[in-house]
Amino acid sequence: MSRTRIRTSAADSACAAAVELARLAAEEIARPGEVGEHLGFESEGDRVVTHFFTCLDRAYRGWRWAVTVARASRARNVTVSETVLLPGAGALLAPTWVPWNQRLRPGDLGVGDLLPAEADDDRLAPGFTETDDDSDQQMIFEYGLGRARVLSPIGRDLAVRRWHDGDSGPDSPLAVAAPAQCSTCGFYWPLAGSLRLGFGVCANEYAPDDGRVVAADHGCGAHSEATTVPSMTPEQAPPILDDLGYDPMPADDAQDLG
Repeated sequence: MSRTRIRTSAADSACAAAVELARLAAEEIARPGEVGEHLGFESEGDRVVTHFFTCLDRAYRGWRWAVTVARASRARNVTVSETVLLPGAGALLAPTWVPWNQRLRPGDLGVGDLLPAEADDDRLAPGFTETDDDSDQQMIFEYGLGRARVLSPIGRDLAVRRWHDGDSGPDSPLAVAAPAQCSTCGFYWPLAGSLRLGFGVCANEYAPDDGRVVAADHGCGAHSEATTVPSMTPEQAPPILDDLGYDPMPADDAQDLG
């Protein structure tokens, strides 16, 4: 790492010259042999200077020891204010912190796990809030019978987009190869409310989406009208009639028949 001297303001000469004092401060908290060469200093303000030293610890390559020294007004002695280890150019850093609710993925919730919903979750709305959609009566709250929070329009739209773009939507390989859409299948059970026209639940135990929400334009090979299964009861064969030939009969037998 090249030796640099960065000055944002006029550096105090006494603080800038206190290199050995800063080195001793770094060696007091570092392990033996981990404080390397002096890389330069940076003026932090009036009579405040930060000295930088190379960190020789192999676990902290690219990091620097930073020791801030200061001098009181009209004082001759320089004192140490702070000693820290700071990352430099090319230093190995920890990944940016991501909150747990952004790291969570579908399927991560296991048996016994609890997933609390935040108080300001946009996907939920108070249960006493009425909706503009008359078909969604779930927003009407009754004390002791209703729910404290229900699905908000934002939460509904997110679910619709997720379901329609997922494996149960019209663009999945299963739906593309299907002979017909779910909306025409006898095993398709439409949802209630405003989602009735777009989504339903599959009730075919042999279908891959049995018990799951599927889009109306989804489909699979287990469609109720995909093929006609032959009846299990065999039909009786028609009698064989020979109307081309005849047998001669005596005249007496013919009169008896008449």
